[in-house]
Amino acid sequence: MTLNPRLAVALCAALSLCALLAVPANFPGLSGDARLTLAVFALATCAWIGTPVDDTYIALGAGLALTATGVISSDTLFGTLGDSTVWLLICAFVLAAAVARTGLAGRAAAFLVGGARSVRQLVHLTTAALVVTAFAVPATSGRAALALPVFLALAKALADRKRLVVMLALLFPTVILLSAVATLIGAGAHLITVSVLWEATGDRIGFTQWLLLGLPLAVASSHLAAEAVLWTTTRRADRRGPVRITAEEIQRHSDSPVTGPWTQAEKRCALLLATVVVLWCSEPLHRVPPAVVALIGAVVASSPALGTVRLKDALKTVPWSLLLFMAATMAMGVALADSGAAKWLVSGLPADVSPAVFLTVVVVVSTAAHLVLQSRSARSSVLVPLVIAAAVGAGVNPVAAALASTAAAGFCHTLPASAKPVTLFADIPGTPTYTPRDLLRLSAVLAPLTAALVLLFAAAVWPLLGVPVTR
Repeated sequence: MTLNPRLAVALCAALSLCALLAVPANFPGLSGDARLTLAVFALATCAWIGTPVDDTYIALGAGLALTATGVISSDTLFGTLGDSTVWLLICAFVLAAAVARTGLAGRAAAFLVGGARSVRQLVHLTTAALVVTAFAVPATSGRAALALPVFLALAKALADRKRLVVMLALLFPTVILLSAVATLIGAGAHLITVSVLWEATGDRIGFTQWLLLGLPLAVASSHLAAEAVLWTTTRRADRRGPVRITAEEIQRHSDSPVTGPWTQAEKRCALLLATVVVLWCSEPLHRVPPAVVALIGAVVASSPALGTVRLKDALKTVPWSLLLFMAATMAMGVALADSGAAKWLVSGLPADVSPAVFLTVVVVVSTAAHLVLQSRSARSSVLVPLVIAAAVGAGVNPVAAALASTAAAGFCHTLPASAKPVTLFADIPGTPTYTPRDLLRLSAVLAPLTAALVLLFAAAVWPLLGVPVTR
């Protein structure tokens, strides 16, 4: 049996660290709890990087080890499941199931994409539509599954223009991944970031504040990425000539009508979704927590009289594995902060580093982290606690640093296995799609562009919106 080279390197590093931590004379300023936390953290990271074991299983094992050794209490471990962010995600998936059941997504696609008359219009209208889905469907994999029938309809209509089909196949997952930063529920990594930030610093980022900070970045990065996809996968001749996508072509891939009068179920669901989003955005006015708003919406969406989906069917769409992963990694974050392990890890960093250099390093490392840790949530679980601790020591606002790290970690386009949406659109039977070479070509352009854009927002835009670079 041959050992995976990446696993071998990670395992050697983790075991070496554990051996050093086991000697009391080493690192005299480190407490016993901090030593145990670092050992568990190193082994969990090694397992995430180099083994095929499920990420949730690893996180639960790490949380259990920290509890059994007394680093954290059982109340801390189990209490993370009751965190408001977990409930927010559960209820958001119930709402998403109600939307998917009515077929509203098909109507929206026919309305937006049907107005395209040129290739560039088609690309940017598709991008705008995908950005909007971040408000209706949590998690990037769910949005990718919802968007797949729309892509198939477009691919059928453009079957005689193969390069355009390949371009659209690459556009869909690219925009889905980069636009997730628009909302707090866009990715599980966002909820992990918010929870770790709250536990470590007491700073709470609500739905409205995340929307204010993330939506402009999502719109800018998505449309910038759309241009990058267009220029790296097509030629000038491909971009010439009109395009015409009819509602009938989209209808062939939709089980629900995309034109004609709206049904009562569609009207109720659209009104409910709009009400929930408005209440989320107006939280500073009414002070009702987003999780409570989401719970009200989920109850109405699954009610016998007004709902469009049965509760038990909606709950089947909830990614319970992701929720358990989030809860366990939140507990790991608490252990890193409370034991002093995170502070010790970053204590050796230069004290005179400038905020600009600090943020640049954070963004570059977070952008490249997907090459080592394929799970977006795992990346945030590993990076965010360290980034927050280092930011405090460097005099950088931990909120700005955590947001920059999480936003930069949204780039994961280099390999087909780097993210689930990329994997989904990389292999579609009967439809031409992109190759690993196409991904590498796009990544060479898009990685520095998105990193520079995140830095621009962290340094120039977010301070205008109430999140300065330094405290």
